[in-house]
Amino acid sequence: MELRSRNWFGKTGKDGFIYRAWMKNQGIPPEEFKGKPVIGICNTWSELTPCNAHFRELAESIKHGVIQAGGFPVEFPVMSLGETLIKPTAMLYRNLVSMDVEESIRANPVDGVVLMCGCDKTTPSLVMGACSVNIPTLVVSGGPMLAGKFRGRDIGTSDIWRFGEAYKLGQMDDQDLEEAESAMCRSRGHCAVMGTASTMACMVESLGLSLPGNASIPAADARRKVLAQRSGLRIVEMVKENLQLSDVLTKKAFENAIRVNAAIGGSTNFVLHMIAIAGRIGVELKLEDFDRCSKGIPLLANLQPSGEFFVEDLYYAGGLPAVMKEMESFLHGDALTVNGKTVHENISSAKCYNPAVIGTLDKPFKTETGLAILRGNLCEGGCVIKPSAASSHLMKHRGRAVVFEDIEDYKKRIDLPDLDVDETCILVLKNVGPKGYPGMPEVGNMALPKKILQKGIHDMVRISDGRMSGTGFGTVVLHASPEAAAGGNFAVVKTGDYISLDVDARSLMLEVSEEELALRKASWIAPKPLADRGYVSLYIRHVNQAHEGADLDFLVGNSSSVVTRDSH
Repeated sequence: MELRSRNWFGKTGKDGFIYRAWMKNQGIPPEEFKGKPVIGICNTWSELTPCNAHFRELAESIKHGVIQAGGFPVEFPVMSLGETLIKPTAMLYRNLVSMDVEESIRANPVDGVVLMCGCDKTTPSLVMGACSVNIPTLVVSGGPMLAGKFRGRDIGTSDIWRFGEAYKLGQMDDQDLEEAESAMCRSRGHCAVMGTASTMACMVESLGLSLPGNASIPAADARRKVLAQRSGLRIVEMVKENLQLSDVLTKKAFENAIRVNAAIGGSTNFVLHMIAIAGRIGVELKLEDFDRCSKGIPLLANLQPSGEFFVEDLYYAGGLPAVMKEMESFLHGDALTVNGKTVHENISSAKCYNPAVIGTLDKPFKTETGLAILRGNLCEGGCVIKPSAASSHLMKHRGRAVVFEDIEDYKKRIDLPDLDVDETCILVLKNVGPKGYPGMPEVGNMALPKKILQKGIHDMVRISDGRMSGTGFGTVVLHASPEAAAGGNFAVVKTGDYISLDVDARSLMLEVSEEELALRKASWIAPKPLADRGYVSLYIRHVNQAHEGADLDFLVGNSSSVVTRDSH
């Protein structure tokens, strides 16, 4: 076996002296450099990323496993994206972090890498960067937090939207909210519901990039550390086997992940990240693949926001392997995973211990699938909706558009008493896409007008070119592409236009003639970019549209692990 790290530590003379000597100032003995696989531990720990605040401790467990297997662990940091704090949105920086990860792996003497992922964007950004290098790689997720306890009931991130409505209606005051916020995030870990963070953890497990069980072990559970140590041991074996990302991330793996996502009611953000990851590893993945693979798969996991329970309950009920075992007839059982076994081998002994949490194909929790792709003249490139978290009576709906030109316009007018809106209308929010915001924020699940909430109505059809938090719910159409800032038909929809939604037919139509649309687009003026320097300017100029994964155009594809020139 030819170790990549030998190109650094195996050199003789001055070059090898420099590489080894400066590492030794950390107290590393000479034998560590003699033929041991060097394992990079890519850590997104940060006190500004609360979901990942326990990663320094978790990294120690990974190191124990690496050492146990005869490897040499080296921990390194990359930029961390905390969904709860970063402005204007963590999605703006996903591609930047992927560049950080790619170059950190390629430029340094590592033979394999363990990616430590937790909060939403840390998972896709790290996987995207690693795919561009394509060395043996394994993912360890941080795990969900325990469900919050508030006034006699369990709460999680999805309740934020409910609390927001209650506060707007005067049913909760500031003291109530303060008590709730102190009760919700009561342990280490990311969101307790099937939001984007847990969706990403399920994504990597169903893709075969993590050890079985990784997705749902609570962060506070000691078994999370056990999995981390076993992951450290396994990555050393992967290096010896030369098992690379491209060996695992085949088209079959992507199809498996799409089908699992439909069964668990995963976040719509899954679509963007999967397309971006596929683009980096060289697998062709289109929006049509998501609809094709999701169709006919019911919702099996009774988890918020589509259902009742929390991700820790999924673990106690048998975890993701139990879900995959139930739906094995839909999966490619021969797909290879990072532990060297196939999907079928990994789930063959899985069992469901709580049918209230994990349903069956014969008796699913809901018959609606977790994801649908819509087409029509309002979204020439397509858009997404999460039927499992939507209202059944709105799945086929025609309504008058109430258009907000940008997020500031929405915030200014949404609760005005004279806003011309009723519950049959369709709320449309423009210029919150990749270029327009910039960064495509999670504002698509717009809070309803106060006058509508006061009528006891809690859902309306909402459409935007932005995203929605995986913890959100409602009849929300997202990722309309091309976005308004790119000048597609979405840019010229006006208040008073009628829009027809038909989820069963996978259709979203703007009832405006082609001639009228052409006239509107001829007079449309592109918005001025919101930045003219630095990364944000680079992002605006080079970001692809949502249906293409919103990656930067010059990052699609990979450039291998080869470094062509030495540093001395």
